Amino acid sequence: MSCGEPHETDCSEVLDHLYEFLDSEMPDVDRDKFRQHFEECSPCLEKYGLEQAVKKLVKRCCGHDDVPSDLRAKVMGRLDLIRSGGQPASGRSVPSDRDVTTAPVTPQES
Repeated sequence: MSCGEPHETDCSEVLDHLYEFLDSEMPDVDRDKFRQHFEECSPCLEKYGLEQAVKKLVKRCCGHDDVPSDLRAKVMGRLDLIRSGGQPASGRSVPSDRDVTTAPVTPQES
């Protein structure tokens, strides 16, 4: 999405990092650039408003369920393992391009 107007911060950059902005997970200098962009760009401001509303709705509808501590620990452990480049504990790995064999597809006769 782009409004077609030139901006100091490109629309694609703003939309790629929209959730970082929404979650206040970016440096203040970047937040200021994004605020400036929203003042200039109504399509991005509209997208921001929509994503903000969805986030609030999800929080209101789903934010009250307690996650079992053992499940949380397993998920966090797996995330840490994946971030460090390790293999999941199940012994199964995610297939890479090298693991997938490609054979030519031939049309079947009817």
